[in-house]
Formats: sequence, C-alpha cells, structure tokens
Amino acid sequence: MINFEEELKKFHPSLEVEDAEDAIYNQDLTDVADVLVGMMKEAKVENGALD
Repeated sequence: MINFEEELKKFHPSLEVEDAEDAIYNQDLTDVADVLVGMMKEAKVENGALD
C-alpha cells in the first residue's frame, strides 16, 4: 500500500510551473485583433487618410 503521509512529506511544488506562469503573464503577445488594427492603420496611411 502507498503511505500517503510519507509521500506528502516528499512533495515539493514544481518551480517550473511558477516560472511558466510568470513567462506567460509577463509576455506581450500580439493577437489577431492587434494584427488587424495594424493592417488597417497601414492601409489608411497608404491611401493618404490619416487619423
């Protein structure tokens, strides 16, 4: 049988999960909406219609 008390004593949270969480939340990612807004701005500039 598994001795759960002994297994719990051996348990240490994985630092990799915390590191991955920080990397995900602190990364500035471009999504589809950002790409579309950029393309629309470029099209306006090319057509001479500035904001």
